[in-house]
Amino acid sequence: MNLQFYKKQALQKQKEHKKFLDGLKKKPPKNLDYMVQETHDEVFEKIDCLQCANCCKTTGPLYTEKDIERISKHLRMKQADFEAKFLRVDEDNDKVLQNLPCFFLNGDNTCSIYDVRPKACREYPHTDRKKIYQINDLMLKNTVICPAAFEFVERIMKNLEK
Repeated sequence: MNLQFYKKQALQKQKEHKKFLDGLKKKPPKNLDYMVQETHDEVFEKIDCLQCANCCKTTGPLYTEKDIERISKHLRMKQADFEAKFLRVDEDNDKVLQNLPCFFLNGDNTCSIYDVRPKACREYPHTDRKKIYQINDLMLKNTVICPAAFEFVERIMKNLEK
């Protein structure tokens, strides 16, 4: 997987993607949620996250209290110890990883806490959610990080041109 290629493409198409996504927000098609799910499924038939894991290498998820509770229990750690070892509070007052790449990312791009991973990781890159236009800014950021998010926006654009 050529991450540089995807990143370059995404950066070149930022204005075009933003204009398209803003248009979706202004006038969402009736069947948008259905089309989003269908496009998400198509993209992930072709793209294998384990070939990439760029999200785990370059961006840290936000950890909710439920995430911290679940993961620390799984690791048989006190929540306070888990937070002290792995997390920090960022400028938005969110709990995020102290370091990247993610500590839980294995050498083969699998996740050592996959079954209990944070909600943000489970939902990433957010290409299968209803009312997708509510996260336009996030989607634009994700197209630069995640080849699947880039492909998703490109396909949705093509599908709506028809």
